[in-house]
Amino acid sequence: MPQEKYLFIVSMDVAPEKEDLFNEVYDTEHVPLLSQVPGVISVSRLTKQPTQITLGGEIKTMEFPDEPKYCAIYEVTGPDVLISDAWAEAGEKGRWGPEVRPHTFNRRHVLRKVVG
Repeated sequence: MPQEKYLFIVSMDVAPEKEDLFNEVYDTEHVPLLSQVPGVISVSRLTKQPTQITLGGEIKTMEFPDEPKYCAIYEVTGPDVLISDAWAEAGEKGRWGPEVRPHTFNRRHVLRKVVG
C-alpha cells in the first residue's frame, strides 16, 4: 500500500523594503533548516505570475489580487510533522523569527492530503 502524501502550503506577502532579506533568509536559512526535519520530503518555493488560460474556447486572464505573492510547498509524510518538536525548533532558528516574520502579512497555511 503506498504511503500517504501531504502538502503543506504556506503563502504570504512581505513588505517591499524587506523583500531581499525575505528571499535571502528563506533560501539560505529557513528552507534548509525545515528540510532537515524528519518527515519533510521536499520543499519548493514559488512566486505568483500573471496567468492567462483558455477556458471554453476563450483566453481568460485570471486575476486574484488578494492572493499572496510568495508560496512554499512542503511535501510531508503526515500532519504530525507540523506539530513535532523538530519542526517547531527549526522554524524559530536563524533570522526568520526576529527579522523576517514581523514583516510578512496576508499569510495562509493550508495542509492538503494528496488523493488519487
